[in-house]
Parts: sequence; structure tokens; C-alpha cells
Amino acid sequence: MTEHTAAPTPETEHPSTARHPAATRRTGLLVTLVLGGLTATPPLAMDMYLPSLPEVTRSLHAPAATVQLTLTACLAGMALGQLIVGPMSDRWGRRRPLLAGLAVYLLATALCAFAPNVETLVAFRLLQGLAGAAGIVIARAVVRDLYDGVAMARFFSTLMLVSGVAPIVAPLIGGQILRVTDWRGVFVVLTAVGALLAAVVWRRLPETLPPADRHGGGIGQATSAMRGLLADLPFTGYMLAGGFAFAALFAYISASPFVIQEIYGASPQTFSLLFGVNSVGLMIAGQINGKVLVGRVSLDKVLAVGLAVIVLAATALLLLSTGVLGDTGLLPIAVALFVLMSAMGITLPNAQSLALLRTRHAAGSASALLGTSSFLVGAVASPLVGVAGEHTAVPMAVVQLAGALVAAACFVGMCRPWTTRETTRAGSEGDES
Repeated sequence: MTEHTAAPTPETEHPSTARHPAATRRTGLLVTLVLGGLTATPPLAMDMYLPSLPEVTRSLHAPAATVQLTLTACLAGMALGQLIVGPMSDRWGRRRPLLAGLAVYLLATALCAFAPNVETLVAFRLLQGLAGAAGIVIARAVVRDLYDGVAMARFFSTLMLVSGVAPIVAPLIGGQILRVTDWRGVFVVLTAVGALLAAVVWRRLPETLPPADRHGGGIGQATSAMRGLLADLPFTGYMLAGGFAFAALFAYISASPFVIQEIYGASPQTFSLLFGVNSVGLMIAGQINGKVLVGRVSLDKVLAVGLAVIVLAATALLLLSTGVLGDTGLLPIAVALFVLMSAMGITLPNAQSLALLRTRHAAGSASALLGTSSFLVGAVASPLVGVAGEHTAVPMAVVQLAGALVAAACFVGMCRPWTTRETTRAGSEGDES
């Protein structure tokens, strides 16, 4: 679309109730929980399955690097699926593409439970990711439909509180499931949870994109909109900063089951507990971001601090895993991972908010670009953490540090935050929620 050849600046992004009536609506508690559940699709699909990764390698007689491709396939599917579903939601509204995606997600998740070999499991996980992308991309688009400025940044932090429960609960549930059944039972539970979420979406999530704001064009118009967004250098910078920070996060998600269980000898239940503690850190940091920092400190400054902490934590992990600091046990590794995960709580929501503040129209396409970049980078990071086998944590630390450094470089070089006006001030007058 021609109006996206130059994305609007944050200073021009004020709510217009006449042109965009959805922005004046408030979300109720149930809708907030539904959106949180939709954004929890990745941790539900990934984290509940994590404690069973070593068992999958034994059950399907596959090497660890191949089993990690089941994570990569799901992540790649979520990345590519967002490019499809995001523009669809701009054209047909949010509800129809979301319900269709959830239906296919349920089918693919159920099929994973019956996979006879690792190749089939990888294929079903790819389909699961493609369909599950609908919940991720549309949840962000719905938030952009309803909020702007400071209110949007705060709501993203609220979503992190709601969806943050999933990374805490999912591995714990996964670990307990393995006490009574095998890894296939994990996918049975995931199917039941997905069915419940789909039923609530069907009954309770309203349409948030008015017909007047939808775009009637096809693939060409969607492609034009995305080109316009990518031509905006700060938007692309925030997108890449968030994407490469996500790579550091996913390196942890993909490698930590082997690092904690195989290298340091922890049980699946201990791993699940540590994973939950790290998720609590992410959730608390997200709430500090939304309740204390947003509206008082510019989003750019908070994002800069988050990226700096991730770099420091990843550096510490590399020094610990290479033995530079001596023969260390699980505790120092766990502390460094906790700091890294907590920093994600102020990094990821602010990167998303700053990028989405660059656009009002085609929120689905913008959300798709944000999600796709993150998941594609994460999909590349997943196999890299296993290249040296499952008995060293060095690849995980290297990938985390590299992702953090690239994220910081994109933020500084493309967003040029020192020349950007205070984004949080630009929309604060009319956007408080």
C-alpha cells in the first residue's frame, strides 16, 4: 500500500477515536487472559515438551541434534506462519484467521503424539508451528488495534505477566507428566489445553478490526505494506534488536534441558523447577517495566539497559562454561541464566512496542514481521547450540553472546536512540489506561 512507503514516526502516532474507534475500547479481564493465552502458544508448545527431550532421543533412537530439530521445525513454522496469517488478519479481520489457525494447531498437536519416528515428529511440529502462529501474530495485532503509546507498552507488560505463567507451569507439568507416562502424553495434554483456549476464543474474543479499517488488496498489497515497514530504518532496527535478543532466549530454551540434566546431572523435575524460577524473573522484570519504568523513563533507555544486561549475562555464561573461572557447578550457571532471562522481561516488550509505534495501519503485517524475524533467528540458533554435542555448554553461551551483541549493534546503529524523541512522552497524554 502506498501509505506504507514511509512509516509514520512515533510523534505522529496519536489515537484518533473518529478514525480508529477500537482504540478507545478497554479490554476486560477475560479478553486480557485470552490474549495472554494466545501469546503463551510458544511456551506451551515448547516448554512443556522440554523436559522430555532426552527421553525422545532414547525413545526414537535419534541423536540430540536431530531431536532439537523438533524445536527448530516448530519455531520455523511459527515464523513462516505469521507472514501468512498477519496480512490475512488485516484483510479479513482478526477472528476468522485466528479460529482457523487454532483448529489446525489442535490437529497437528494431536498427531505429534502418534509420531512413529523423529522425521515424522519434525514434520508434525512444523505444521503445529505454522498453525500456532495465528495466536501469536493476531494477539499482537489486537493489542495494536486497541492501544497506542504508553498504554500499549504497559499492556504488553501485562501480557507478559499473563503469558509468563506458561513458562513457569509448562515445564513443571511436563516433568510431572513424565512421572506417569512418556513424552507422547505431553502432546495429549497440549491438545486438551489448546482445545480449551480455542473454545474460549470462539465464545469470548470479539472482533477488534472494524471493516472500514481492513484492506481489500491481495498478496501484492500485503507485500507493499511490508516493504514500506522495512524501509523505515528504526522499525527494522527495533525488529532486529528484538529478534536477535530472542535468539539468546531460544538458545537457552533449546540447550538448557541438556546442559542442566546431562552435564550437571539434574533430574527433569529439578530442571523444570529452575526453568520456572527463571520464568518468574522474566515475569517480575516485565511488571517492573510496565508498572514502574514505562511513562517515567523512555522506552529506548529501558531497552538499552536490557540489552546491556543480556550481553553481560551471556559473557558470564561463556566464561563459566569454558572453565575460565575455574571448575564451577550448577549454581553459578543457574544464576547467570536467571539474570539473562530476567533482562528479557524489559527487552522484548519494549522492542515490540517501539516497533509497533512506527505504524498504525496494517498492524497484522507489522506484527508478522516482528514475529517472523524473531522466530527465524531463533530457529537458526536452535541447531547451533547442539553442534558440539550434548556434553558442553559452550555453544549455548556463544550463541547467546553473539545474539546479544548483534541485537545491541542493530539498536545502536539503526534506531539511533540518542536522536529519537521520547516515544513514551509522545503518546502519554491520550494513551493512559
